[in-house]
Amino acid sequence: MMSMKTAFSAADILLPAKEHMSAVWPVVACDQYTGEPAYWADVDRIVGTKPSALRLILPEVYLEDADVESRIAKIQSSMQEYLENGIFTEYPNAMIYLERTQSDGKTRAGLIGKIDLEQYDYSKGSVSPVRATEATVPERIPPRVRIRRGAALELPHIMILLDDLKKTVIEPLALKRLVMEQLYDLPLMKDGGRIRGWLVPAEEQERILAALTALGKETGEENPLVYAMGDGNHSLATAKAYYEEWKAAHPEADTENCPQRYALAELVNLHSSALEFEAIHRILNQIDEKKLIYDMIRALDLRTKGEGQNFKLMLNGTERQYYIHKPTSNLTVGSVQSFLDKWLKENSGKIDYIHGADVVKKLTKEPHSLGILLPDMLKSELFPTVIKDGALPRKTFSMGHAADKRYYMECRKISE
Repeated sequence: MMSMKTAFSAADILLPAKEHMSAVWPVVACDQYTGEPAYWADVDRIVGTKPSALRLILPEVYLEDADVESRIAKIQSSMQEYLENGIFTEYPNAMIYLERTQSDGKTRAGLIGKIDLEQYDYSKGSVSPVRATEATVPERIPPRVRIRRGAALELPHIMILLDDLKKTVIEPLALKRLVMEQLYDLPLMKDGGRIRGWLVPAEEQERILAALTALGKETGEENPLVYAMGDGNHSLATAKAYYEEWKAAHPEADTENCPQRYALAELVNLHSSALEFEAIHRILNQIDEKKLIYDMIRALDLRTKGEGQNFKLMLNGTERQYYIHKPTSNLTVGSVQSFLDKWLKENSGKIDYIHGADVVKKLTKEPHSLGILLPDMLKSELFPTVIKDGALPRKTFSMGHAADKRYYMECRKISE
């Protein structure tokens, strides 16, 4: 067993050269606006013929289309073209400090580097330093691996959370901005806010790695959880699956230094005031709503008084608060979701996941519908729940609106 260094480290980062850097380079994460093809068509129109990350990614709105294979081939040839035509400047052994102005005007600080996939395990109950926070859906991985398999580059929309209450890792960099080299300062298209990035000097990188190591030791756990997935879980799982496939095909390879072993990612402090967790509510339709309520009251011992886990049931536009007296998980959403999964298997009905209580209220006016309004999750609950329950139930919380998701900016070579 090799000695484990910190899972996050500096990377050889590619950015567009000054003459190719423009506001059309960054585009939002590929898994956003999947129900809005018009959004992506508009992005395509805005980009035109200029160099853009859009030409190096596959928006998931197209994942099921008949021409997906030719799209993938085009993306992979664009990567080669960009590399051969001098579109990029490479920053070897780099970390990048970034500040992202969100659509609400708040600033979210982040740090770009690479994550060691040997120290990441997305299976439920994993004790690796890098862990999934939500259940990973295995069938979502193969189509993404197809893209990575023939790709010269990776562009991450991965955001990994640190539980850094004392703000020791990322925040000190804000004071150093004046003496760090600024690499970009761009508006983000379609109401994405703004993004600025600086190159982190070598001595600051050393301080960061020491702070990350201390963060792991502070927990006192034998297998500390240092890096918890925030966004892009399936993207990191794809990098891991591809690395394992590559390793099996190259048993003699030097896995210590091969580019396939790592994935570019952005670290963000869970305790950033710009980061807000919003509940994702449930709407059920085509159900026998009376039976569902009756079964739920019995299974979770629901009462109208109590303390601890609670939620609101919404029926015909009216709502009632219930308290769970027999919880099955560390979080309300976990107790509710495991009941619903089992109930829907045994009874007919459909479930959908909804942002915004007002939308739920409107939808529950339909016949045979029922809404479940869940409380916002506290940030302080994230790490303890992942440690205790293994992973959060799917669709537990959302980190900000679609426009505030990570935009593709940095790239890295992933093939020799």
